[in-house]
Amino acid sequence: MSEIKVPAMGESITEGTVSRWLVKEGETVNQGDVLLELETDKVNIEISAEESGVLEKIIRQEGETVEIGETIGTLGAGTGGGSGASASEPAAEQKQAAVSAPEAVAVAAPPAPAAVATESSDNGTKTASPAARKLARERGIELDQVQSKDPIGRVYQEDVKSHSTQAPAPTPAPVSKAPAAPASAPAAGGSTYAKPVERQRMSRRRATIAKRLVEAQQTAAMLTTFNEVDMTAIMDVRKRRKDKFKEKHDIGLGFMSFFTKAVVGALKKFPTINAEIDGEDVVLKKYYDIGIAVSAKEGLVVPVVRDADRLGFAEIEKSIADLASKARSNSLALSDLQGGTFTITNGGTFGSLLSTPILNTPQVGILGMHKIQLRPVAIDAERMENRPMMYIALSYDHRIIDGSEAVRFLVTVKELLEDPESLLIEG
Repeated sequence: MSEIKVPAMGESITEGTVSRWLVKEGETVNQGDVLLELETDKVNIEISAEESGVLEKIIRQEGETVEIGETIGTLGAGTGGGSGASASEPAAEQKQAAVSAPEAVAVAAPPAPAAVATESSDNGTKTASPAARKLARERGIELDQVQSKDPIGRVYQEDVKSHSTQAPAPTPAPVSKAPAAPASAPAAGGSTYAKPVERQRMSRRRATIAKRLVEAQQTAAMLTTFNEVDMTAIMDVRKRRKDKFKEKHDIGLGFMSFFTKAVVGALKKFPTINAEIDGEDVVLKKYYDIGIAVSAKEGLVVPVVRDADRLGFAEIEKSIADLASKARSNSLALSDLQGGTFTITNGGTFGSLLSTPILNTPQVGILGMHKIQLRPVAIDAERMENRPMMYIALSYDHRIIDGSEAVRFLVTVKELLEDPESLLIEG
């Protein structure tokens, strides 16, 4: 028998949450088969079997918090009673057999209703996830009435949600004989919850984001300064060069490469904004690892473009595209997220005209990009033109960055963007 343990996942991660077991007790697995998914503060990882055998026992259930090195299950040699297959039979053949004979699934005996409906047997039942049981209790739904989409018949939260939209949930019996308050009388706090609501548990990543954002506001003397950029020159360069750029580099010429180059040029001029505070010391970083904020399904992540000062426009665009793709497919590695020195976030992709970004601590500066909008601009005392303008915002830690330094940094970014040729020199 061997133990299934939570592996080390980086210096900054000490625990995780069991997201989903992909194998049931008694099932046969081969070496390398994925046993479960583990959710951490930064990335989700898959834990695989280190040897072939049978999953004898699941010690930590879905939704439970586990620490690095903790035993969460046991794997033994032999044939699993739940799968009905020998230990030497490849898992792929079992899956293929299930696909090629759907009628066998249709006539298989369903789990006993008593086992499905039991709410107190959390340690033994594998028929529903904790989240599904909780949601079913809240909505007054019997689990044996829920149709599972899982091949092994396990009920998940999505199955309960789907069931509740297809059929009205029965009204749960009242737990108190006290007369109900009138619907018009609000409870203390101004809400009665009499109307339909849905309660969702924060994902581990969302909870961590919330915690870090609050910490950033509580620990840093954060201030934001604003400016605006005339994007005419950049848009002209993109219009003239985008086809040849795409043909040569097999990647589009976007705005992020210009902004990354401009930020690097400004950071070289104002090195304190590329630093961090360590106790009573200021650590000035002589490298430029620029974090690019990406909105993923489970929340904001900030993968890092390494050594951006050494990369060309095409290399920056490819790095950003690759990191964004990983973020949206939930395949970022810890190394993709660690060690950034400055962050760029682009709320303009969602239509934001102006915002005050929050620091990505321990960094002391973050640049916010916004929507490009045609606005009338005075060219001289007698002439007005409609120009593509963008508001930009720099949030900074006032503990080590003076207001004048922050303003000059943002003016430098503006000047570099409005003269793209200078990026080849300054960036």
